[in-house]
Amino acid sequence: MKRRFSLVRSLTLGLISGTLLILSPTLFAEEPSQPLPMQELRAFAEIFGRIKENYVEPVDDKTLLEYAIRGMLSGLDPHSSYLNEEEFADLQAGTSGEFGGLGIEVGLEDGFVKVISPIDDTPAQRAGVKAGDLIIRLDEKPVKGMSLEEAVGLMRGKPGTEVVLTIAREGEEKPLQITVVRDIIKVASVKGRMLEEGFAYIRLSHFQARTTDDMLKKISQLKAESKDGIKGLVLDLRNNPGGILNGAVAISDAFLTEGIVVYTQGRSEESRLDFNAAPDDVLDGAPMVVLVNGGSASASEIVAGALQDHKRAIIMGSQTFGKGSVQTIIPVSRTAAVKLTTARYFTPSGRSIQGEGIKPDIELSDVKVTRNEPDQATRIKEADLAGHLDKGKGEEAAPKTDPEKRAQPASAQGPDIEEDYQLSEALNLLKGISLYNSWN
Repeated sequence: MKRRFSLVRSLTLGLISGTLLILSPTLFAEEPSQPLPMQELRAFAEIFGRIKENYVEPVDDKTLLEYAIRGMLSGLDPHSSYLNEEEFADLQAGTSGEFGGLGIEVGLEDGFVKVISPIDDTPAQRAGVKAGDLIIRLDEKPVKGMSLEEAVGLMRGKPGTEVVLTIAREGEEKPLQITVVRDIIKVASVKGRMLEEGFAYIRLSHFQARTTDDMLKKISQLKAESKDGIKGLVLDLRNNPGGILNGAVAISDAFLTEGIVVYTQGRSEESRLDFNAAPDDVLDGAPMVVLVNGGSASASEIVAGALQDHKRAIIMGSQTFGKGSVQTIIPVSRTAAVKLTTARYFTPSGRSIQGEGIKPDIELSDVKVTRNEPDQATRIKEADLAGHLDKGKGEEAAPKTDPEKRAQPASAQGPDIEEDYQLSEALNLLKGISLYNSWN
């Protein structure tokens, strides 16, 4: 088994809200110090004193300074923030696969909380929350003006309790109210099954510490189930909001044999980090289709971009979210840290995903399909005609697969192929590629 990937420096990584994180107090080279802006600092001290003296309620120094730090960071971009002791613990829990809440990845947009993606098999997904929804109220409290941390704090709570989300959704004339029951979120990041003989399906809902090992075990299991091995794979990254960078690189590397998977670049040349693939491909070159949509963000965009640039997979679906920045966790005390955007990440060909996303090779609408049952009473075939010729004495044709038994039931292993248009198209494309390759 090859070492899953190589990295120019050893780093510890984590995730919150679809954001790639690097836990390191001294990641990049220091720039020459600039003189302090004394006039602005005097203004800050003056305002601090005025608040202490004149605000309608007493406010302690520690609280005021924390507010100042939060405001300074939130003004930079949607992903930089201050983390107190509880928030830092929540960030670490997000990479373990078990945490409390509703089961959605969120960010800020125009002052409202935007749903990047509901996580599979969580209260939010079951209640009908969708990627792209804007949360404008939490119970009776307007979200406008809240920090992301404040809004997330309101969504957390004791398992079994309810929260009412008022949501603005594209295509809806008025806001929707969705009641979600809080629960302990246990994320199974890997699902999979055989769609048909030889054609496998893997669904990744998150990139966690165990995701790569779980995926490799699932692929080995599916290989054993199929008498012909795996002739093609659909990798489903739809509504995958991201996760730890190690996982994204290792998943990409599982299907690549050489070259850069992704690289990050900050303000200086010394800040560049290259992540490279190691030899061998777990599918031995079998064709792949990767499904993405607007809920595919961050780490899932790394995988899609790497496989697309190396021409290892065909990307199908709709344009991805466009989250292409890296956040560094910088401890400032034993109980507090700063999450600061320090770099952008780039695909092997040098494309920045930030604000752009990954454009699919084949764009597909997200539509719902239903099965059309044929009218057996009126359908007539050649064999039904009086006096028809028999088939002669040629070679016996191979028995055809019963369409009712061909596709395995989805159940807990992913969507039903008969209702999922994009998955159905991905399978048809794989079958076409496999058939073409068999002719050559």
